[in-house]
Amino acid sequence: MKQFLLWVAAVIITIAAVIYQRTTGPTYPFKGSVTAQGKVYKYKLLRTHETTGGAVISLPKIDTDDFSVFLKYKRFQTKDSLTVLPFVLDGDTYKAALPVQPAAGKMEYFVSGHIDNKSFRVPEEGEDNIVLRYKDPVPSGVLWPHVFMMFFAILFGMRAALSAFFDTKTMRRWALVALVGMTIGGMVLGPIVQKYAFGEYWTGFPYGGDFTDNKMLIMWLSWAVAIAIIGFKPKKNEKISRVVVILATVVMTMVYMIPHSMGGSTLDYDKVDQGINPSDAIKTGKH
Repeated sequence: MKQFLLWVAAVIITIAAVIYQRTTGPTYPFKGSVTAQGKVYKYKLLRTHETTGGAVISLPKIDTDDFSVFLKYKRFQTKDSLTVLPFVLDGDTYKAALPVQPAAGKMEYFVSGHIDNKSFRVPEEGEDNIVLRYKDPVPSGVLWPHVFMMFFAILFGMRAALSAFFDTKTMRRWALVALVGMTIGGMVLGPIVQKYAFGEYWTGFPYGGDFTDNKMLIMWLSWAVAIAIIGFKPKKNEKISRVVVILATVVMTMVYMIPHSMGGSTLDYDKVDQGINPSDAIKTGKH
């Protein structure tokens, strides 16, 4: 029963961490709602899209005769003038498409118009515009094993920490599984995913400032150091080993909770406008 409860706790903690990390990242859809004649209409506006075509921004059909809406956009971090594009009703959805960009290219945009003689803007006036980043397609045979392995690496890391608190007999086993999962999912498959999406295997330290790559490196190192210290055999006094495993889990959790894709690959349009190939004009870090 104790083992079962520890696994339940590990699963709950892991799922909560994954949900938080995904929903706070810069690629998660921008959600909100508008109200017309007392009825609420919810929307989800894209913040990531593949380079196979322009990103279609969608809004639900508004049941009122007094409604107009426009998509206004420009290339991210440029002095371009805003392009204004009217939304077109397609069945039960209003649609307008952003122009496709090379991998790591970003478009910033907002939606504005009026409903029942009242103006509206999404995001609201004074807030930052929505930023959408393009990426090249990643084969599902690479992407899903990466996602799967990372989820279970986090899960077993959480389980190792719970073992450090309540059951040191299994502590080393789960710590080792966490390290193996991060090695395969993060340090092997992660760079392959990055290569497909943005053309480079690694853009973290020491080659760049990609937060996601640096997060992965820190998490992997925390478990590699932990395994090096605790070893593979139980010790007479497990106090230090327990503290090390708990610290590795704390580091992993704190780093993992940093929103995904922050400080990631961004196309430098100044270089593109100078004639540099987009694949050679990608920067990383906080922009």
